[in-house]
Amino acid sequence: MPNFYVVATPIGNLEDITLRALRVLKEADLILCEDTRVTRKLLSHYEIKTPTESYHTHSKLSKTDKIIKMLEEGKNIALVSDAGTPTISDPGTLLVSKIYEHFGNEIKIIPIPGASAIISALSVSGMPSSEFVFLGFLPHKKGRETLFKEIAESNRTIVFYESTHRLIKALTSLEEHLSNDRQISVGKELTKMFEEIIRGTATEILKYLDENKDKIRGEFVVTVSPK
Repeated sequence: MPNFYVVATPIGNLEDITLRALRVLKEADLILCEDTRVTRKLLSHYEIKTPTESYHTHSKLSKTDKIIKMLEEGKNIALVSDAGTPTISDPGTLLVSKIYEHFGNEIKIIPIPGASAIISALSVSGMPSSEFVFLGFLPHKKGRETLFKEIAESNRTIVFYESTHRLIKALTSLEEHLSNDRQISVGKELTKMFEEIIRGTATEILKYLDENKDKIRGEFVVTVSPK
């Protein structure tokens, strides 16, 4: 039986990829990409010429059937997302599930670990990390208020992703629900040129961002200390 690889790729800095990941991407018969244009930049940088094909959130069921057929034919396939580890707040979970349903334990689904925005943010937050809860992207409306109340009562470190357009709203909600001594770490554009870690209370971070509005750009990982 062939192998199906779930391959972590850099979250920004192209040097943050393992030697094993490079070998697997070179040796695979096909690389499934969230966006082939984004992955092509990485592959070109390392002179990897493996064929690519798109696989993303909106891929039809027929694409999954096609992938399963290729595996039946003995093709080794690697799955990557635009950045970080596939299936973690990224496409791919359904595909991996369908492959297990079809092949059972006859197929090897192999994780190729690497860069992770969640772990990177935690490692520099100065907050307890033996236990933490990852919430992915917070809901825009339904259940959002309830979630912030749960964050306020959590005895574990909380980590979530936030977009440029919703960061201030999220921090304002944290300011409303958290006690004044609760610490927050905001990781901005991790591993990229404009990487920055902003740490303090919700009020302090909001004040900093109000005085530095140019900092409210990019992708953010928010870490909240436990109660």
